[in-house]
Amino acid sequence: MKASVKWTDGRQFVAEAGSGHSVVIDGPPDHGGRNTGPRPMEMLLMGMGACTSFDVLEILEKSRAPVSDCVASIEAERADSVPSVFTRIHIHFTVSGQGLKEKQVKRAVELSADKYCSASIMLAKGGVEVTHSFTIVED
Repeated sequence: MKASVKWTDGRQFVAEAGSGHSVVIDGPPDHGGRNTGPRPMEMLLMGMGACTSFDVLEILEKSRAPVSDCVASIEAERADSVPSVFTRIHIHFTVSGQGLKEKQVKRAVELSADKYCSASIMLAKGGVEVTHSFTIVED
């Protein structure tokens, strides 16, 4: 896997993944940015949320669960001192569908957290307290 990050101006960068997709990353104006994109640490959280959501959906779809929507809401706390690493991350899944079984959703979230999500497992092994919860919404 490869990526490149090119500085454009101020604290703005264009990151390009090996797959050819690009995203603008920027800082806040008080740090020389123009607020034209997410912050680097926000990108890390969004990547983790997408990684675990990918797993949860794949596991539910393989078990033929009737999923119509899945939203991962992520809240994180960071250390007060530099480096301002993440200390806690909580991911709450809101999974929608008709007749979803709590046992299936719970299993999908646990498998992602404990076995499949490289991003959240890597952060947890690095000392971040990562927790998960879910709500099922009937369509």
